[in-house]
Amino acid sequence: MKNSSRRGFMGKAFGAVAGVGAVGALYAMKKTWDPLPSVKAAGFTTLDMSAYKENELVVEKWRGKPIFVLKQSQEMLDTENKNISQITGKTTAGMDKKRLIKIGDAHYLVCIGLCTHLGCIPGYRPETKDFLCACHGGMYDDTAMVKKSPPPRGLDIPPFKIDGMKLVLGEEGPEYKKMKETGITL
Repeated sequence: MKNSSRRGFMGKAFGAVAGVGAVGALYAMKKTWDPLPSVKAAGFTTLDMSAYKENELVVEKWRGKPIFVLKQSQEMLDTENKNISQITGKTTAGMDKKRLIKIGDAHYLVCIGLCTHLGCIPGYRPETKDFLCACHGGMYDDTAMVKKSPPPRGLDIPPFKIDGMKLVLGEEGPEYKKMKETGITL
């Protein structure tokens, strides 16, 4: 009888040690799959929006991609409102462009600067207030919507969160989620 109880105890002890070892091995595997803190930090870029000037394109970098930041002038906003009222026949006084991000009293275009046709980088033309993709002649207006094909859709808007006068790229805030739900961006 002594041998069977001793054998049972040894079996349970071995099983417990093997279980602890398995949990430790799984934990170590999970830790190797998690991104490093430096990689996680690289996923977010904070932009101080008070530094940008009207109708002057600034190219920032986020996750290795060019990000276009264009502060809209009152003339740009008025032109868009005029175009919308001509199409809809309705007065648009005070109407904001739905693809723009409002921070404080200013409106900004923030988009990934890669053409949605073949991934080229469109150039901004301040005199005509539009973007031209030299690869295949595609054009975007100052809200990054397609003016002339072949691009299938407007330039994509990266995930963002508004934090006072700062914009945090890489984090989905309520404004971005609303744009995504209404189909303004992917």
